[in-house]
Amino acid sequence: MHDSGADAAPCDIVVASCTTLGATLVVHLTGEIDHYSAAPLRTLLASAADAGYTGLVLDTARVTFCDSALLAVLDWWPRHGRRLSLAHCSRALQHLLHAAGAAAEHRRVKQRTL
Repeated sequence: MHDSGADAAPCDIVVASCTTLGATLVVHLTGEIDHYSAAPLRTLLASAADAGYTGLVLDTARVTFCDSALLAVLDWWPRHGRRLSLAHCSRALQHLLHAAGAAAEHRRVKQRTL
């Protein structure tokens, strides 16, 4: 067997459950969310946007790890007037949001000093 050195994509699907409340989608996430495991979530949300859903509630209580892939989802959904709410933010998501906020603040301060 030849090993190219490329990482294999994990099989974990991060969407534990999904329900609707009118035009709002409520998604419960679980496990580790990275570039590969976020693919089913991106697909689900693209379909929901195409179907006219305008609200999204993400419950991340059971997320144990997340990286910029989840940030990309959080950034993408609110475009075109859609609403995003985070429910039960896990420690992993709190850490990621804090780090992203600190990085953004660092960029703003650096731009002001130039």
